[in-house]
Amino acid sequence: MTSMAATSILVVGPHPDDQELGMGGSIAKFVAAGHNVLLLDMTNGEPTPHGSPEIRAREAAEAARILGVRRESLGLPNRFVEHSIEARHKVAGVIRRHRAQIVFVPHFEDAHPDHLATTRIVEDARFDAKLTRIDLPGEPIHPKWLFYYYATHLRRVADPNFLLDITGFESKKREAILAYHSQFVLPEKNRAVVEWVDAAERYFGSRIGTPRAEPFFTREPLGLDGLAGLV
Repeated sequence: MTSMAATSILVVGPHPDDQELGMGGSIAKFVAAGHNVLLLDMTNGEPTPHGSPEIRAREAAEAARILGVRRESLGLPNRFVEHSIEARHKVAGVIRRHRAQIVFVPHFEDAHPDHLATTRIVEDARFDAKLTRIDLPGEPIHPKWLFYYYATHLRRVADPNFLLDITGFESKKREAILAYHSQFVLPEKNRAVVEWVDAAERYFGSRIGTPRAEPFFTREPLGLDGLAGLV
């Protein structure tokens, strides 16, 4: 994406830390390339065994600082996210306000109901945001691209149809993940998550001949204007 003009990018996560786990390296790379990136958390991620709303808010803010992005929360109840008109319109309002041209959401195959609902909400909000005769703030916009990142609760192997080289941004991603001390440092069983995320970056990088990469999926065909961006 380094050859693109500055682009407004919206990365939606069901809970704080999903965006960092799924595509933290790409987020850091987008920021370094001059793109305008906003992280939108659907919930505050609480309750968890070692967290609290205040702790999670501090951790999310620190992760955003590390990645160099702005962050907002929609304030929906954790574990009770529902695909509704109200939720769709809230997200559509964010899309309009941010003037999002590219939107990232979790992959649509998942075991976590919040993830499934979030993806459905954002898919429909992308459509709602372009409507002219609808009671939403801001000017209509239709993001050109909707991409899916992998931060799933299924024991499945990702089946991406494109990979993004994140070489050089892996340490910033790891630092952003570890900012969630209550989630990936204090609970011993979750420390392994950081290691298998690291291993996945190496594996996907090996598939395209780079040290590190992150996987993505698209339902719509990618359009290339040349071969310069291929690795």
